[in-house]
Amino acid sequence: MDYRLLPALPAHLDQLEAMERACFSDPWSRQLLADLLALENARTIAAVDGDGTVLGYASLQTVLDEGYINNLAVLPACRRLGIASALLEDFRRFGEAKGLAFLTLEVRASNAPAIALYTKHGYTQAGRRKNYYSHPKEDAILMTLEFTKA
Repeated sequence: MDYRLLPALPAHLDQLEAMERACFSDPWSRQLLADLLALENARTIAAVDGDGTVLGYASLQTVLDEGYINNLAVLPACRRLGIASALLEDFRRFGEAKGLAFLTLEVRASNAPAIALYTKHGYTQAGRRKNYYSHPKEDAILMTLEFTKA
């Protein structure tokens, strides 16, 4: 499947909002997504095919030398095609180039495919947040990719 990674734009908001609803039980609102796109300390990228369809997206916020991945979503019909890996690889390169100490994220404890994906990309389990998610209530596993300083 052919796609390009591009900065997510306000023109993508309808698709991002629809993807949130398709992928998450507690989706971000259009306003939250718009606010995210406007943040100076955030990087939000979209995997876009030749027709302009957003196949997946991910967002990352930085605070000092720390990177926090807020969301990573891929349309259900486009999963297992390498899109999530491409998004994670983009963030890894970005984190290294910016001299970040680490990237971190939360994932539902029951989301074995996502945990396996993050582990494949070098993330390790760093903790657990009890009852972090609602709808349904569930723990989050904290996963972190640490960068070594040269």
